[in-house]
Amino acid sequence: MKKSILRNYARLIATMGAKVQKGQDVIITAALDQPEFVTMVAEECYRLGARHVRVDWSHQPLAKLTQKKCSVTTLSKVEDWEKARWEHYCDTLPVRIYLESDDPDGLKGVNQAKISKASQARYKVIKPYRERMENRYQWCIAAVPGPAWAKKVFPGLSRRQAMEKLWEAILYTSRATEDPIAAWEEHNRDLAARCAYLNGLGIKTLEYRSANGTDFSVGMIEDALFLGGSEIAQGSGIEYNPNIPSEEVFISPMKGIAEGVVYSSKPLSYRGELIENFSMRFEGGKVVEVHAEKNEALLKEMVSMDEGAAYLGECALVPYDSPIRNSGILFYNTLFDENAACHLALGHGFTNVLKDYDKYTVKECYEKGINDSMIHVDFMIGTEDLSIVAVTRDGKRVQIFENGNWAF
Repeated sequence: MKKSILRNYARLIATMGAKVQKGQDVIITAALDQPEFVTMVAEECYRLGARHVRVDWSHQPLAKLTQKKCSVTTLSKVEDWEKARWEHYCDTLPVRIYLESDDPDGLKGVNQAKISKASQARYKVIKPYRERMENRYQWCIAAVPGPAWAKKVFPGLSRRQAMEKLWEAILYTSRATEDPIAAWEEHNRDLAARCAYLNGLGIKTLEYRSANGTDFSVGMIEDALFLGGSEIAQGSGIEYNPNIPSEEVFISPMKGIAEGVVYSSKPLSYRGELIENFSMRFEGGKVVEVHAEKNEALLKEMVSMDEGAAYLGECALVPYDSPIRNSGILFYNTLFDENAACHLALGHGFTNVLKDYDKYTVKECYEKGINDSMIHVDFMIGTEDLSIVAVTRDGKRVQIFENGNWAF
């Protein structure tokens, strides 16, 4: 891949994604797959005036080894130095950049029940720190190719060819091949216009129907808003793009109001394993039954992580006719596959969808209907024939999706 194109992508992540400002600290989280590109991103952050850029390197095989060899007690403990680091993050609010490249099957064979217990224990300690930071800092998730991931997506190619093809796919779907900054400015305007239209309808309920069996309705919080594209950090007012790529317009629904069944339209990569061909049935807003052709036990583990894990935290609208879907590629990565189809997310909701959210405490946001959970897991339900009807608070029925695409 040409270095000039990769440099444009690095600049997009630092400039439009994380929106690094002069004097800010930046933490880049990345695996060992693309050190040269990580260096480019760090250089772009410094070009924008970053005070200090630190890279937290990870290695999935090492993470797998740790999870296999360490006890639940060891994995569960949040060390004093970790608490001090979280306290430092709360005080300084560093910009966070996450570069994904892991193998979708990279943790296959680990004891998922063991991981769940450790995660639940750690979350109790970490949650207060996360709530103090919520909505207050800039962050961006993007992707780079890893060899195992590339071979999963393009199994018939050599490792080198697969890596090149995955680079091409990432750059194309991220709008990074021509003039990335201009492309994202235009894209943000389009998403903002769609949000404005939806927010003007006064939606009470969304009704989903598809020939694959999806027959589902979900309630909205009265003063919640659809968001999409760029977001604004609370306090600083800095506008940034948390996901590259992103095609979604999303909202957090009212906890406890969801009925019916939804069927997946793409595999779900969760904890380094794939869950395939699954369905969920909701009653009273809660998942009460799940089925999956592959990894059903892991799906059941996911929806029982805590009390909120079986409730919805997000409803996202994504047209079937989108760059990611049109690429014809199944990425086996939620960052991409969620932006190829309408999706839902179980678990934690977004407090910043509420009007004047900055005037409420986190607890008050939960009381207004935002779901609280240690997980937030997106799963894809969009199909070529998906219909979504918005039922407004004054009783009107408005078609907002037809044949998988925007109806307006």
